[in-house]
Amino acid sequence: MKALVLAAALLAPWCCNRTEAAPIRCPGTNTVEMRACAEQSWQQSDAQLRKKLPQRLMRQWHEATKALCSAAYGSYKDGTIYPQLMVGCDDRLNRALLHEFRPLERRGSP
Repeated sequence: MKALVLAAALLAPWCCNRTEAAPIRCPGTNTVEMRACAEQSWQQSDAQLRKKLPQRLMRQWHEATKALCSAAYGSYKDGTIYPQLMVGCDDRLNRALLHEFRPLERRGSP
């Protein structure tokens, strides 16, 4: 019981007196911001792709990008940067595919 009271006393300032965190500003200047910005960018590109691909193809796309990004960044798997690398890779691949959906005339073709 004594340990529980001590734990509650130690956690109380952390859990109850928190002020709102400052808004994330992208591209970010620290690890937390960079990860949040990468995630935000991926969510945006993923939402755009979901409008263009049927659900079945979207599932296949996610499987393919996960496999490709894992292969590309596998050597970082145990590092703290790995999640950010994976999200960034997924986002870049999403955006490359979205680029392919642009009409040919928007690319400058005659």
